[in-house]
Amino acid sequence: MKDIAANGWEKLMEPEGVIIISPEMKITFLNEAAQHLTGFDPWKTVSMDCRSLFSNWEKVHTYLRKTINDGRSIKAVRVDITSAEQDSITAIASFSPIRLTDQGVKGAVLVLHIPERILPLYNSLKEKTLELINERNKLDAIFNSRWEGTFTIDEDCTITMFNRSAEKITGYKVEEAIGRKCWDIFNTSYCQNGCPRGRARSASEGVYRAGFIELYITKKDSKKVPVRVTTAPLYNAEGEHIGAVESFQDITELRNLRNHLANRFRLSNIIGRSEGMEKVYGLIEDVSKSNSTVLITGESGTGKELVARAIHLNSHRRSDPFVAVNCSAFAETLLESELFGHERGAFTGAFQTKQGRFEIAQGGTLFLDEIGDISPAIQMKLLRVLETRQFERVGGTKAIKIDVRLIAATNKNLTEEVEAGRMREDFYYRINVINIHLPALRDRIDDLPLLIQNLIDKNSQRFNKSIMGITSSALKLLKAYDWPGNVRELENVMEHAFVMCHDEMIDVAHLPEKFHITHHGKEKEDVALTTEAPLKLAEKVLISSTLKKFDGHRGKTAQALGIDKSTLWRKMKKYELIK
Repeated sequence: MKDIAANGWEKLMEPEGVIIISPEMKITFLNEAAQHLTGFDPWKTVSMDCRSLFSNWEKVHTYLRKTINDGRSIKAVRVDITSAEQDSITAIASFSPIRLTDQGVKGAVLVLHIPERILPLYNSLKEKTLELINERNKLDAIFNSRWEGTFTIDEDCTITMFNRSAEKITGYKVEEAIGRKCWDIFNTSYCQNGCPRGRARSASEGVYRAGFIELYITKKDSKKVPVRVTTAPLYNAEGEHIGAVESFQDITELRNLRNHLANRFRLSNIIGRSEGMEKVYGLIEDVSKSNSTVLITGESGTGKELVARAIHLNSHRRSDPFVAVNCSAFAETLLESELFGHERGAFTGAFQTKQGRFEIAQGGTLFLDEIGDISPAIQMKLLRVLETRQFERVGGTKAIKIDVRLIAATNKNLTEEVEAGRMREDFYYRINVINIHLPALRDRIDDLPLLIQNLIDKNSQRFNKSIMGITSSALKLLKAYDWPGNVRELENVMEHAFVMCHDEMIDVAHLPEKFHITHHGKEKEDVALTTEAPLKLAEKVLISSTLKKFDGHRGKTAQALGIDKSTLWRKMKKYELIK
């Protein structure tokens, strides 16, 4: 007993010492380990007063009374034992009450451990516990630092963890959320009908697919919040499915931006009621339902990109990127890198790998403006991409597959470009699957009042002015103008007018200088008209009657009169025959 370590490894493997003490403080039982520890014969110690066993009796007595009288369990108390050989032994004791059914506490059990025996195990356990605590603290820090709301649920959809971002988004504190069903916190019908946890459960069966869903949840204050949710399965150490982890983010700002963009580029923002524009509307609605390549043609300023965005935002690709590239803004070598990307070291200055616009637009729409300005070499590469739906980066060898819709636009006559040899014929037919031609503003002058009023409404908010409309004199001048810059030029003219106008109506004086010259020229023309009235009147009557004959059809009228449509148009404006 004097040298515990001398008893060998076998002593370390012995069970704890167990001593049972009666309410009268008598020893009623010692197990084998307690016998080795104390050196007492069990037959001699039975009914022995236990105070002779402990040198710090008063302390032990206090714990025994608390255990027996109050039924309390007390752990890890240091006790000093006097062995049969009068040696002093320090042990760590745990006190537990002995309860008998319907008889209450009938004694106490002391479980004894020798510190020297358990110290290595204790130190090792302490070290591992500290490691686990440190790792847990790291995970908690990461978990709570995520800007996405994140929580975990078990197999019964009970929330087991809930981070700070989740508190902020939902309005529920962590203590309110843990232990409750996830649908009680998120309060959305989707939870029980299309539950992401069900998708995560499928993951344990090998059929989970990454992705996200968008839905509305109800916060604690009853406000609806749009969120985007992603889900992943949780497994225990044995690989068994035990629940799911879900991350969600508040997409209120994203929704607002998306709605703003949809409002900015929605179909109704393409203003016009003319026959040509009605045809454009029908084509936009039809092509939006398909993945076909679209070629938009028309003069500069007619709104080709506006139409391209409208097609994208009315298609199933609306949630994916819309990437626009002006092909005329890049040299040939730079355009290739811009479209397809490049690998590190592909050329001088390529210090790192760069994604091209095709990769950035993955899943969405790539809009190539001024497609008529690209070289035949780039045309050939684009043709191959459109046919194979894959490409290689500049300087790379790996084929990258893409799912991108291509919309091209040009203000050139591509048929003439093909005839001149500047555009490959096969490339032209590949991009010209569906053609949407935007009429010039001078060819739909009837839409001018609508366009002007739309710009007045927009600029009134932008400039914080209460301008109600435009005078008939100013409108007459704008109608007589040829508009070489189309709608873009009209936007600039109206912005100029808003800067200059301080009244409720835009008048001639508020228009740019070129319209003042036109106005004075018109006055001189009116004076000349009075001296040549008979001839002018005859021409006016002839044009008017021919138009009525063909129900206002300008093409048939021009053909019947033997003049060009543009000449007919100018004469109709001159004689004010445009309704």
